Amino acid sequence: MRNPFSSLGILIAVVLAIIVASATFFTVDPTEQALVLRFGQPVGDLVSEPGLHVKVPFVDSVVYIDKRILALDNPRQEVLVAENLRLDVDAFVRYRIDDPLGFYRTVLTVQGANAQLSGMLNSALRNTLSDASVADIVRNKRETLMGDIRDTVKKGAERFGIDVVDVRIKRADLVPENSDAVFRSMQAERQLRAAKIRAEGVQESQSITSKADRDVIVVKAQAQQQAEQIRGEGDAQRNKTFADAYGADPEFFAFYRSMQAYDTAFKSDTRAILSPKSDFFRYFSNPVPAAVPSTVPAPAPTPAAQ
Repeated sequence: MRNPFSSLGILIAVVLAIIVASATFFTVDPTEQALVLRFGQPVGDLVSEPGLHVKVPFVDSVVYIDKRILALDNPRQEVLVAENLRLDVDAFVRYRIDDPLGFYRTVLTVQGANAQLSGMLNSALRNTLSDASVADIVRNKRETLMGDIRDTVKKGAERFGIDVVDVRIKRADLVPENSDAVFRSMQAERQLRAAKIRAEGVQESQSITSKADRDVIVVKAQAQQQAEQIRGEGDAQRNKTFADAYGADPEFFAFYRSMQAYDTAFKSDTRAILSPKSDFFRYFSNPVPAAVPSTVPAPAPTPAAQ
């Protein structure tokens, strides 16, 4: 008959073996590194190779430290900037544990590291952004400011065995109390700029109109001068033609001028009392009057207009 105590002994031995094995062996994940502690003090080198490793059972303990890049999303902070405006700044930090032993001795856990980094980040945000304008934070010097903040946090985190990879400002918004004031200021600035542009447009329009009016006056004056000159040359040519005609046949010229005078006088509504024997009607009483004396001067030419 089988002894029940032997079976129980075997079972106890197996359980003890399992307990001893679990206390002796430990595994390291590829994303982790391990510190072996003996009575709370590090023993041996840092275990960074993934796989199965051995420690002294019931004496040594293992602390696992993440070796990936870790993230800290900082809560929104209110920061006073150069224009005496308050901004709600949302930033984050990316870091890795560079010195596991120093990390364990100073902050112990990731939660402790996040608490230290959050305080340093808030201090760096306030110190760096206090001298910057809203335009610099949002657009003009954004990269430079984030670089200064990263350098400040990186230098402070070195004593905790932490290497800060990057610091970024995700958002920077005006607090509601300042938003309305900034909007009104921007609106007034745009209105002032629009009024200036309109005034410059009116000035340019007046300048163009004045130049056009001046050009019109000059063109009209030149055209009038040219017309007067042409008219004067025509009058001179006409007078010359009359003078040549008078010199060729004074009697016919006198007759022609009298016919023109009759035509002009009889078309008018003006009434005049003249003697039939007047020299004006000489061609009515005698179609062939006496020759015009040679002493009668030819009509004087009209002076040419200048």
